[in-house]
Amino acid sequence: MHSTRRVLLPQHISDQLAPEGAAIRDFRGLTMGTSWSVRLLDPVTPGRAGSVDLQLGLQQQLDLVVAQMSHWSETSDLGRFNRAQAGSWQVLPAAFCEVLGFALQVTEASGGAYDPCAGALVNRWGFGPRNRYDEEGFVPPVQAEVSDLLAQHQHQRQHLQCDLPARRVQQPGGLQLDLSAVAKGYGVDRLARYLDSQGVQHYLVEVGGELRGAGSKPDGQPWWVMLEQVAGESGLDAALQPPEMMLALHGLSVATSGDYRRFFRHGEARFAHTIDPRSGMPINNQLASVTVVHAHCMAADAWSTALTVLGADDGLALAERQGLAARFLQRDGDRFRETLSSPMQAMLDD
Repeated sequence: MHSTRRVLLPQHISDQLAPEGAAIRDFRGLTMGTSWSVRLLDPVTPGRAGSVDLQLGLQQQLDLVVAQMSHWSETSDLGRFNRAQAGSWQVLPAAFCEVLGFALQVTEASGGAYDPCAGALVNRWGFGPRNRYDEEGFVPPVQAEVSDLLAQHQHQRQHLQCDLPARRVQQPGGLQLDLSAVAKGYGVDRLARYLDSQGVQHYLVEVGGELRGAGSKPDGQPWWVMLEQVAGESGLDAALQPPEMMLALHGLSVATSGDYRRFFRHGEARFAHTIDPRSGMPINNQLASVTVVHAHCMAADAWSTALTVLGADDGLALAERQGLAARFLQRDGDRFRETLSSPMQAMLDD
């Protein structure tokens, strides 16, 4: 166990205190192939929705994300777009357009290190909804196939037309959108927005390990969370990790991308689930994980993926240019080397 535990604090702290005597209430459910949970302070306020209504309302927020953006469902709006005829304009919901628009902004800012239009490459590497890497008979693509898919991807991207203010996108032909690197983060943001709309000011929201916190607990403490540590080949060995880092989630969100969550081996090669859309190949840059802290979880989600693809050096340079609070853990033999961006360093409570 580490003797040193570091603490990250937000730059701006609200002076709004949690109500005295408020009870913590827990809500939870399933979504996007994972679980969600909400902890909130629920003071009894006249006219406020009851707990049963909150449970239903929270689940509905995530059900909307699935209905619009799931690449597992052929009936989702994303599935409908991916099957649409070449040249056809597809009218899409407002939330879908909000997420796609932000994803494309990150694509441009990262030089294509993250790209929601790379679904065909992700699928062929076995990390999509069908023909998965863990199914019997799966064989990874050879270089010639990757080159063909990459050429198709680049052609489709060049001919993609978006009129997001009018909520329409043109299918150039065969383009496979994949919003899985932002959908969970957006789901967290939707839950937070919903709680705000219900007058709930103190809460901790989590979807599949991505979190957002607001306000404080009844004792005045913030919602403390531990930044995710990295599992090595033989599991989670604390002795090989940097000292633990705790974050006060007060008006902030946090998301982590890592190469250790989903991967497969083929022969001597190890293939991580994060695909570099620029090369068409799984990343192989010794970067084990990237954690991003941001006001919005969708942003933390997308940027953590982009920085992971870029690697420690280029990722850190982009994080500095974008003003992102980011933590990089890079494999160094049996150990992990940690690098923090300047905004993340500024959050450290020295």
